[in-house]
Amino acid sequence: MPFLLLILSALGGAIWWWVRNNPRDALHVASDVATTVKNAPRKLAFRRQTGAHPVEGIDDHRIAICAIAQAFIELDDLPTREQRDQLHVLLRSRMRTSEEEAQEMEVLGRWLITQCDGAKPGITRLGRRLHKIDGNASWGVLQEILMDLVGGTLSYGQIGAIEDLKLALRK
Repeated sequence: MPFLLLILSALGGAIWWWVRNNPRDALHVASDVATTVKNAPRKLAFRRQTGAHPVEGIDDHRIAICAIAQAFIELDDLPTREQRDQLHVLLRSRMRTSEEEAQEMEVLGRWLITQCDGAKPGITRLGRRLHKIDGNASWGVLQEILMDLVGGTLSYGQIGAIEDLKLALRK
């Protein structure tokens, strides 16, 4: 433990000495870090617009599909760990995403659902946004993912959600 404190103290002293001797460089580094953190969601094709709903900031159909799938399994009850794991596997296999990218899409999808005030209104809003992004091109992939998630048995709420999606995607 004392050895760890010695290393951390030496590291902190080195950073303090560098900032003290190079204040302009330190400000640029801090600015670059802040910009990187601020632009992290853009890596996933999401941009926040002032005065607009967060769903309107989605530019990638994969994010919309992920959020719709999450809302779909949350319609009747909280999703189980198995459903979340199955969604993760489906995102990676059907949409050919990396492990990190799938996790980021899941986190962003959960946040978008909360911004829509729940799963039911989220499906409708996300479906309309998906239609604006790429029309009907994603319907096949979305349908495959949703059917694989529920295993063929749909609840009353999920049947209504499918109808809402068909209406939003003009199917």
